[in-house]
Amino acid sequence: MSELEDAYRLDYFEEEGFTRQECTSCGVHFWSRVERDTCGEPPCDDYSFIGNPGFDEAHSLEEMREAFLSFFEDNGHERIDPYPVAANRWRDDVLLTQASIYDFQPLVTSGETPPPANPLAISQPCIRMQDIDNVGKTGRHTMAFEMMAHHAFNARDEADGEYAYEGEVYWKDETVAYCDQFFEHMGADPAEITYIEDPWVGGGNAGPAFEVIYRGLELATLVFMSMEQDPDGEYEMKDGNRYSPMDTYIVDTGYGLERWTWMTQGTPTVYEAVYPEMIDFLTDRAGIDHSEEEEELIRDAARLSGYLDIDEVTDLASARADVAEELGVDPDRLTSLLEPLEDVYAIADHCRTLAYMFGDGIVPSNVGTGYLARMVLRRTKRLVDGLDIDAPLDELVDMQAERLGYTNRDTIRDIVRTEERKYRETLDRGARKVSDLAEEYAERGEPIPRETLIELYDSHGIQPDMVADIARDHGAEVDVPDDFYGLVAARHEGEGASEAAAERDERLSDLPETDRLFYDEQERTEFEAVVLDVFEREDGYDVVLDQTMFYPEGGGQPADTGTLSTDETTVEVTDVQRRDGVVLHRTDGNPGKGEFVRGQLDAERRYRLMRHHTATHVIGYAARQVLGQHVRQAGAQKGTDRARLDVRHFRRISREEVKEIERVANDVVTDNQQVAQEWPDRHEAEAEHGFDLYQGGVPPGEQIRLIHVADDVQACAGTHVSRTGDIGAIKILKTEPIQDGVERIVFAAGEAAIEATQRTEDALYDAADVLDVSPEDVPETAERFFEEWKARGKQIDQLKSELAEVRAASATDDGVDIGGFDAVIRRMDGDADELRATANAIVEEGSVAVLGSAQGGSAQFVVGVPDDVDINAGEVVGRLAAQVGGGGGGPPDFAQGGGPDVDALDDALDDAPDVLRAVQDA
Repeated sequence: MSELEDAYRLDYFEEEGFTRQECTSCGVHFWSRVERDTCGEPPCDDYSFIGNPGFDEAHSLEEMREAFLSFFEDNGHERIDPYPVAANRWRDDVLLTQASIYDFQPLVTSGETPPPANPLAISQPCIRMQDIDNVGKTGRHTMAFEMMAHHAFNARDEADGEYAYEGEVYWKDETVAYCDQFFEHMGADPAEITYIEDPWVGGGNAGPAFEVIYRGLELATLVFMSMEQDPDGEYEMKDGNRYSPMDTYIVDTGYGLERWTWMTQGTPTVYEAVYPEMIDFLTDRAGIDHSEEEEELIRDAARLSGYLDIDEVTDLASARADVAEELGVDPDRLTSLLEPLEDVYAIADHCRTLAYMFGDGIVPSNVGTGYLARMVLRRTKRLVDGLDIDAPLDELVDMQAERLGYTNRDTIRDIVRTEERKYRETLDRGARKVSDLAEEYAERGEPIPRETLIELYDSHGIQPDMVADIARDHGAEVDVPDDFYGLVAARHEGEGASEAAAERDERLSDLPETDRLFYDEQERTEFEAVVLDVFEREDGYDVVLDQTMFYPEGGGQPADTGTLSTDETTVEVTDVQRRDGVVLHRTDGNPGKGEFVRGQLDAERRYRLMRHHTATHVIGYAARQVLGQHVRQAGAQKGTDRARLDVRHFRRISREEVKEIERVANDVVTDNQQVAQEWPDRHEAEAEHGFDLYQGGVPPGEQIRLIHVADDVQACAGTHVSRTGDIGAIKILKTEPIQDGVERIVFAAGEAAIEATQRTEDALYDAADVLDVSPEDVPETAERFFEEWKARGKQIDQLKSELAEVRAASATDDGVDIGGFDAVIRRMDGDADELRATANAIVEEGSVAVLGSAQGGSAQFVVGVPDDVDINAGEVVGRLAAQVGGGGGGPPDFAQGGGPDVDALDDALDDAPDVLRAVQDA
């Protein structure tokens, strides 16, 4: 790190009397106004502010946030509103907002668009799933937190490219000065502040950075993002890669709101400072009560809790034992005292995390942010049950949602209750699976592997402590890692990342962007253009025009098709794509470079796609009106005959809800409202409409195209009708779940809706003809036939059961003495149900059943064994099935199998007595 040493030598440090020192404990370099041996951060130093607040006045979260934002407003920064915690609402490479800089990546940090203000101050809610296992244990970690920050975006004067901002706003000296002055503003003792040198690396960028420590607690991080990865770069960073200076350089700071609040109060942990009412409520409902001596011990342990960072210690139990030794108490006593409190702290934090997630519209599911929300909820439920807290989980989450000011609290509670029900069903299904697994590993004498433990949670939602409890009952061992939930979260946090799949053709780089005429005249289907270039492909040609009415595939809307004509030839346009602003028309022939062409769209196709695209916006609006404002688009596809919209929702859409969505959608159509488009500045659009703009993805650029349909506003690049009345009738054809937490709405609009309705009517009339009734009598008649069919099925099952008993009674007279038990061996060409029923009846008579059948074109075996006969049915079936070219198996008392060789069935049954004896002897 010596290569960056000069980057840390600031004029401000020299002016204020700071010196660069080396920690005698951990070896890091730091800056301080006074001579000291250690850097100030645990484990080199303990928390010294517990019971001894570091600032003049105690602050609540709200007061601390306002103090920070007001200070920076007074110092020339513009205050901006926070972004949602679901970062995948405006970017496609991450799931959750983990830092304030996420708000400005990648468009602002790359210089493609300007920041909403420069410089700016913000207090951004964040969620860091990697901290989940530390919550409650260290006293300082929270999974949900607010990152107070000030940012400045700079560009070098000598930069080669064009950037949306230019010049320097401020850099390192001013950043450290602001930090130092804010500490002073809060009443800190300047002699106790240390600035630790800690170079930052992330996402291909790097730069010098300071961790700012006060009385043992890291209160701020000052990052100076100024380098980019370069194999020939002059700086080698801690990740082993080399870096060079980049054209833009950005001040990226983070001041943890919760930690600053904690510092003002000096409570034993951050949790009492951040949500004191909830901690009191939970400890009371959990029946946790401490003596004065125990309270003092808890405070003493809190001062040393920085040792318990799971990212830094290899064994949590050993670290806790070290704390106990330091305090002179028995480790078991300390653990029994602290663990219930740690669970209370985790519950409070997790409920706040869930309130943020559900309040910002995240819906639990098995992928992405939905998976992470489900993981947090189930862990919280397990903790609540473990402490036997007398309060429903939805009430606990609502307490945090109320404090955070969310207005959709009824929906939040509904989501929590629905998820609890699903979790109970998961546990009921999972217990048997874990028992079988535990038996298997107990027999092997091996512990259940960590990967298996993670897979059980990942695929089946089974909590690790549940696995441990069941495994213990079966004599199996399981080692639950201290960072279990962090490991699980790490599996999913990259799911939002998208790979750049678009082809890059060097030959396109010299061509100008294609003028897209379809935005100004969406109903026009003819145009004229000049061929700028033609590229030969394996399956045709890519034709580039100076302007086009052909819409390129994108946003779930298929490409237009049609023709391009010259005076000599006409070529078919079969596909249209856009690459780096250049529209490529895939054709079956070469119209000739430099030629003047006339374009003709397939007008009927264009109009149908326009209707379906606008109808998609209307259906989305209607779904939010009926199901709730949490509903967001998860995918969409428009076609000529039908379209679909996938929405995030926490339960199945009922038939009544479908009808109401359809009614609301058609009300919008009959109102015949204007479908308006505008091209506002990105930040102005986000400020006015929020990030629900990006239902269909995040477009690039400083200006974005907005489509207004009714009260719905979305960023959209597709083609649309002029008024909602032009859509025609909208008919929802079906809804279906495509994954947990995502419902698909399939619908048709305009002529396609009429055609779909007619197809449904045709099916109804055909059914009426078959049943020989009128169409309106079809439902009643079908129900009557169904009930009669079920009744006949029951009669058939009863007759099969009686037949099985008769067969069993006659068959037992022909039993074969195997030696210690009788076996009934018989070919009986019935279906599988008949074989099983007969075998069960024979077993009830006390005999082993070996039955074979050739019905259905294959050989089948069923073997049943009474409880008092020591022979494995699965092994018998396996040997018999092998003789007919197949396999089979099952538990020791009942098994089935078979194979394709019907001709070998009788021989196999003839061999059955010998097979039974062989299995018995084995």
